[in-house]
Amino acid sequence: MTFTWPLMLFALLAVPVLVVAYRAQLRKRELGRARLAAEGLVAASTARPDRWRHVAPLLLLAALTLLLVSLARPAATVAEPRREGTVILAFDVSTSMAAKDLSPTRLDAAKAAARAFVAKQPSTIRLGVVAFGDSAVIAQQPTNNRAEVLAAIERLTPQGGTALGRGIVSSISAIAGKPISVDETGEDGSAGGEDLGYYGSAAVVLLSDGENTTDPDPLVLAQLASTAGVRIYPIGLGSPQGTVLEVDGFQVATRLDEATLKQIAETTDGAYYAASDTAALSKVYTDIDLTWTARTEEREITSWFAAAAALLLLLGAGVSVVRSGRVV
Repeated sequence: MTFTWPLMLFALLAVPVLVVAYRAQLRKRELGRARLAAEGLVAASTARPDRWRHVAPLLLLAALTLLLVSLARPAATVAEPRREGTVILAFDVSTSMAAKDLSPTRLDAAKAAARAFVAKQPSTIRLGVVAFGDSAVIAQQPTNNRAEVLAAIERLTPQGGTALGRGIVSSISAIAGKPISVDETGEDGSAGGEDLGYYGSAAVVLLSDGENTTDPDPLVLAQLASTAGVRIYPIGLGSPQGTVLEVDGFQVATRLDEATLKQIAETTDGAYYAASDTAALSKVYTDIDLTWTARTEEREITSWFAAAAALLLLLGAGVSVVRSGRVV
């Protein structure tokens, strides 16, 4: 324990002075009673001294001691639990995200959901943004700066096709803090590559309609994410019935591919949610399994001492009232 104003501890010198004064007062009372008993003015006491008579004064003295210590503003190292980890918001920015089967569009609905998600995160969680269409880019590296994350989300616009697999790879790269090269043509059908490491306190919130239109296979890359300990929580945007979108004068049918998104979630031990559920992002926040750690911080605990002193003061006053009918 440390003290912000250590010189105030000299006030504790008053405590032994008060103890000496209290003992002197007791002796004075005993001598006075003995003198009166010798003159026959009071009966000589044959009862054993009542030790409980010291309880109230001792409690009051302890309360005073704590109050004097609190004047020095004590501080202690306190362990505080924190939820820590990295969450990547991976946005599908393909042309199909301009469809209006979610109001006002799928992408705008995804942005609104992501903003709500960002607002609920504690400051100890780092957030990043990945945008994927035909290719994928890290729009915002993981950071604790919420303003930068929100600005990256606002810049997203729909264009091109959908490469879910590349979005997953870029999300893993953002989590790892380095580019990830992947062998997409492993003989066993799995994605191989360099040693990724393990990121058990990281997760990807994948906001997409699930309509994959180009290689690599997102389910193969989901296996890679699972190997790295990264869980993926897809948010399905759009309707299973689908809608028709006009692109460059052509009409293109688009619908929500829930089957693919659910398989990605299952492969990575995550969970799938439909964006039509207004509580979807709240559920994701609850379900994401990030690390709980204990961080030690120096905290002023003056209020603790003051509270303990107040409690002792009340106890001392109560004991005194019960014994003698008065506080002092």
